[in-house]
Amino acid sequence: MPIQQDIVAEIPRLRRFARALTGDAYRADDLVQDTLERALNKWMLWRPGNLRAWLLTIMHHVFISQTRSHKAVEYYPEEMLPELPARAAQDEGLALRDLDRALARLSLDQRQVLLLVTLEELSYEETARVLNIPVGTVMSRLYRARERLRALLASQDGNAHLRVVK
Repeated sequence: MPIQQDIVAEIPRLRRFARALTGDAYRADDLVQDTLERALNKWMLWRPGNLRAWLLTIMHHVFISQTRSHKAVEYYPEEMLPELPARAAQDEGLALRDLDRALARLSLDQRQVLLLVTLEELSYEETARVLNIPVGTVMSRLYRARERLRALLASQDGNAHLRVVK
């Protein structure tokens, strides 16, 4: 069946988005599996068009359902959070870890829009359809997410407590 082959081809993108969304490899795999199960059960509802956007819409709905069913997340004051790593010779690895931590500190709404537009390269209109929000809201959330991410990453650079020893 051609639709199943097309869905299988989208699995790497679904896993990437799920991992970025959940921040946990195991939860991401569960989210992808639940998304694929729902997509295959409801494939007759799919209208030819952007399959990736349809799958991401399903993933968004599954993720929201799973998030609502879990207990509330505890937020800790800034002074109780672990110190962010300082830049060292392994800049790329630490930069990715810093980015991952900064993304985790964004609100869910901002993180979803940012990941769909930048990571999944969806247009504003496609992102609006996936999240079922107006295009203007996508643009606003994207702007706020980028500004917050810049501020978080800039504050991490300013918190370096290591010095060069010769």
